[in-house]
Amino acid sequence: MMTPQTFYIALGSNKGDKFKNLQDAIDLIHARVGNIIRISKVYNSPAFGFESDDFFNACLILESYLTPKRVLQELLQIEVDLGRVRTEAPTYEARSIDLDIILVEDVVIETKTLQVPHPEMHKRKFVLLPLADIAPKVIHPLYHKDIADLLEACNDESVLEPINIWLKNSSKFCDFSKYNFIAIEGNIGAGKTSLSKKIAHDYNAKLILERFADNPFLPKFYKDAVRYAFPLEMSFLADRYQQISDDLSQLDLFKDFIVSDYDVFKSLIFSKITLQEDEFKLYRKLFYLMYKDLRKPDLYVYLYQNTERLQENIKKRGRDYEQNIDSDYLEKINAGYLEFLKTQGDFNVKIIDVSERDFIENRGDYLWVLNEICGE
Repeated sequence: MMTPQTFYIALGSNKGDKFKNLQDAIDLIHARVGNIIRISKVYNSPAFGFESDDFFNACLILESYLTPKRVLQELLQIEVDLGRVRTEAPTYEARSIDLDIILVEDVVIETKTLQVPHPEMHKRKFVLLPLADIAPKVIHPLYHKDIADLLEACNDESVLEPINIWLKNSSKFCDFSKYNFIAIEGNIGAGKTSLSKKIAHDYNAKLILERFADNPFLPKFYKDAVRYAFPLEMSFLADRYQQISDDLSQLDLFKDFIVSDYDVFKSLIFSKITLQEDEFKLYRKLFYLMYKDLRKPDLYVYLYQNTERLQENIKKRGRDYEQNIDSDYLEKINAGYLEFLKTQGDFNVKIIDVSERDFIENRGDYLWVLNEICGE
């Protein structure tokens, strides 16, 4: 999963309910484009370069996994959906909503449809003033000055007045404050690691990821399951126990909660499928001796995907040692998890069927999953 880019977006409206237009645009940006980090004050600004009603202007900081080209396309579609009609007139016109990409980190873009940094931003107080509210130290990649300095040097003499109403940031709609530790589980290829990473990034959580890739027995197990099942499960158990014990005991004062892409109980679920009966009995004794001392998650999320989707995801991520995993094995894992979860009266469990969702590529699906996790 790639890292999101940071965008700086300017918003303006001078037709209809101007404040509502700005708020509607923010809600749609959140729903379609990415996570909104900060929103400036709203300023009443005179029309710039033409005679018309005053504008309401604001700026926001956005993180998005979309490319700049895709972000521009989404912003233009939001303008259309909110009633903007572009004409061929050679002069500026009043508009219900105007959305512009001002900056994208320190990137310079020169195409027919998109120029970044915005070529007129340094001349416009209605852009620089709200942008200085939320990003005064951000450097213009061409002029090599920060936004505060550009504002001070700007020759625009327009008088802007802040209005005493704040726009709402809908990106923080999911409340994780009631949880200290969340475990996200699922079958092989269900997307638990990707979802854990996105939640940790968007909601300031400490991230604990299973260190399965370093296990030397895993490729051997997929080639000869009978021979390597017991050493594989024992090494997983030891590593999971040590990692969870260490990571949960280390406080991070700058994070709001902990999210993990596994729970140690998965060791028992997988071992029941992979081990011979006598091996499993021994393993189970060792497991419970260790498990009783571990901290349990406040919320256990199980991402269910049907076998067909799991196989598609496994092939897509392309790990050589996973490509021959049998569908029957995946079905046994799903059944093992669901059987375990149905018997856990002490766990706060949420089972979410994501078989028809792509929360990695589709932001709407990601927000749906968040709502399933946070909803009552």
